[in-house]
Amino acid sequence: MIPDFNDEMSLRDAYGPAMEITDPEEAKAYFEALVQWCLKTMADEGKRPDRAEAEEIMRSNLGYYAGHGDVETRKRVQELFGANHPVFGAVASDDE
Repeated sequence: MIPDFNDEMSLRDAYGPAMEITDPEEAKAYFEALVQWCLKTMADEGKRPDRAEAEEIMRSNLGYYAGHGDVETRKRVQELFGANHPVFGAVASDDE
């Protein structure tokens, strides 16, 4: 379920549900909602909304948040959202 994104949300409220997603279509819809929230926030702050930048921000945020979980969660978030940890990078795959 996609939350009603707003300025009062905690990081847990915004990114926590994404850590539980396993379905690619659900991940796609969730990511789109995150990007739209970011674009709205940019506009509200007087910045020119830029989709590529919003996607980059949301992938970085998801990767960072996933970094507080276990390796399986990090791998799943990496695969579903294309989100790697902004400092530590991608989780190595089993064949590496």
